[in-house]
Amino acid sequence: MTNGNSNSGSAGHLHESVRPYLHMSDDERITFIETRRWIGYPRAVQILDQMEHLLRYPKNHRMPNLLVVGRTNNGKTMIVNKFCANHPADENEQGNGVSVPVLSFRMPPGPNVMQFYERILRTLAAPLKNSDRLARRERQVFDLLARINLKMVIIDDIHNVLRGRLDKQLEFLSTLRDFGNELQVPIVAAGTKDAFMAVQSDPQLANRFEPVILPLWDVGDDSRRLLASFEMLLPLKKPSNLSATSMSIKILSMSEGTIGDTSMLLNRAAIFAIKSGIEQITEKVLESVIWNSPSRRKEMAKETI
Repeated sequence: MTNGNSNSGSAGHLHESVRPYLHMSDDERITFIETRRWIGYPRAVQILDQMEHLLRYPKNHRMPNLLVVGRTNNGKTMIVNKFCANHPADENEQGNGVSVPVLSFRMPPGPNVMQFYERILRTLAAPLKNSDRLARRERQVFDLLARINLKMVIIDDIHNVLRGRLDKQLEFLSTLRDFGNELQVPIVAAGTKDAFMAVQSDPQLANRFEPVILPLWDVGDDSRRLLASFEMLLPLKKPSNLSATSMSIKILSMSEGTIGDTSMLLNRAAIFAIKSGIEQITEKVLESVIWNSPSRRKEMAKETI
């Protein structure tokens, strides 16, 4: 293992905020690599801008909503987390109670209205009584949400609606529609393509949720810019030229075009490059890391059943 103190040259391939890490130990560099980082690629920035617009939208009885659709591990949750970080809750110690402008939670594993309300209450650390009936729990939720200066609701993994009988799906979608109507705040939902199917099954919801798609990455100018951004945030002493055509083809093939798998692959490759003393990501390094593509992981899961 190298000690991390050798000459790093100009380090022009790195973002200025990352360059100091070249003078740190290998373990510190690896810890930095394993820490989640935000990369503001154009589609993500566009979605964040749409969410900012919705956050400022005046209250009315037909609020516009947004549906972020993409394959698993392709950046939906990352965008949601970034937006929530930009609009955190405020304890509001000088006021009458906590302020939660953005309430974000994951959809329960099925179209269960009672569990939906329970998830909201748990997210807000509100008291729960297992003996409560649905009507009482619903009123508790709406009374609480009316007091926290709520401006937006974000529901991740909305595709879980489809994990249940059709009558339960329709019941939940009707509840979701009424939920938005009563609160008069925009709802941002995120999920896989099944989420789009779920929302489309209710004509009124379909008219209110504007879909925005996060496509898989393929070789082109956008993906090369993305890979260049990744490279600038990986504290390696030598440039890797990840945006070169041959490298981008290799990386996107191994990750199958999802940003989450691309990030995971490059992190593992960067750690391998540090530990081996190579200090750059090459095609040989990519082939040396332990890696299974998303499709291979699905095959492996089936083989174990």
